[in-house]
Amino acid sequence: MVVCKRRLPKSLRMEKDGIDIELQERYAGELAQRLRVLRYEHSFSQEYVALRAGISTFTYQKFEKGESNPGRPLNPRLSTLIALARVFNMEPWELLRFGE
Repeated sequence: MVVCKRRLPKSLRMEKDGIDIELQERYAGELAQRLRVLRYEHSFSQEYVALRAGISTFTYQKFEKGESNPGRPLNPRLSTLIALARVFNMEPWELLRFGE
């Protein structure tokens, strides 16, 4: 039996966990921008943030681009968000405050 793997329009696709891809992409972009702004405000390098957070520089660079894997929106683990928040001396929920 052959199953057709036709892709749905982007606006109709949902992730396996039921979260809309467009919503994920929007929040991924907001978090990426927040990380860049915080890093510039603290005069930190990407390497410094990655080292302090316990992640690779490559991974952190992808975070600032809003990506996890190629073509996939940023989706860090809670432990990674906590580690990144500590680098910037803030609470994890503060890291997710966008547009303020």
